[in-house]
Amino acid sequence: MNETRHAILEELADGPASGPELADSLEISRAAIWKHVEALREAGFEIESEPTGYRLEEIAAYSGPAVEFRLEAPFEIEYHDAVGSTNDRARERATAGDEDVVVLADEQTGGRGRLERAWAAPSGGVWASVVTRPSIAPAQAPLYTLAAAVATARAVREAGVDAGIKWPNDVILPGVGNEYRKLAGILTEMEGETDRVSWLVVGIGVNANVDAADLPEGATSIRAEAGDIDRRRFVQRLLEEFDRYRTDLEAVVPVWRELAATIGQRVSVDRPGGEVVGEAVDVTESGALVVETDDGERASVTAGDCEHLRPV
Repeated sequence: MNETRHAILEELADGPASGPELADSLEISRAAIWKHVEALREAGFEIESEPTGYRLEEIAAYSGPAVEFRLEAPFEIEYHDAVGSTNDRARERATAGDEDVVVLADEQTGGRGRLERAWAAPSGGVWASVVTRPSIAPAQAPLYTLAAAVATARAVREAGVDAGIKWPNDVILPGVGNEYRKLAGILTEMEGETDRVSWLVVGIGVNANVDAADLPEGATSIRAEAGDIDRRRFVQRLLEEFDRYRTDLEAVVPVWRELAATIGQRVSVDRPGGEVVGEAVDVTESGALVVETDDGERASVTAGDCEHLRPV
């Protein structure tokens, strides 16, 4: 966000202020103040004019500037009312050399999940893709998926839904036994070399203020479980948590384990080398799922489609 506009918002957040007061404080002209206020209004901020000056109403806007305001994480927000895929746009930003950018949309018209599966992304959800350039080896990249899952689950829990994580990239509402309903998904894409990562794009899709009827079978939303949320604040909390864990990767797996709905479940993991069936017993420090198979062997699975099965 423009630094002057951010400063104006900070001044107004403390109470009404007149044009002359803002001009003196920021050392710019009253005409410039008026232009910045108009730009903030166009960005969705409700700023009222009254005899004592300008007054900032409660921030209800869902926009790039609104999410950036008082976001306690170092991200630029690129907002779209609608976009084909936030991950596609984030890859464009990544290949252009950008970093710490979040592509955020109210709606995706071409959303996708793992293995190019279609992903329903209607208006009212939280569809975001984070561009980051971590100084890590490619083997550590799965920890960013786990970090995003932890951040999402914690934000959903703050919103009033008792979310858990299904390995490796789904945030779910656990049910009875092996049953669950999907709340959010994560899709991580990477470019790099043998010894380093050039960039990571972490796509996060959350069924937020969406009717369950508009979602595929087996999915639910925050709206359906706890009512509508302030998406601006939700995105801020999600990004703040993600920033916290991406800078402390050693803390990711212990917190993931606390939120895991997969550990202790009988699972089937479909992977390129063949299906693995057994009980999920742990996650390694690099994010691999440890499965104790029916013949007593232990398999460490780094990637694959995981399904919770009914107990034998």
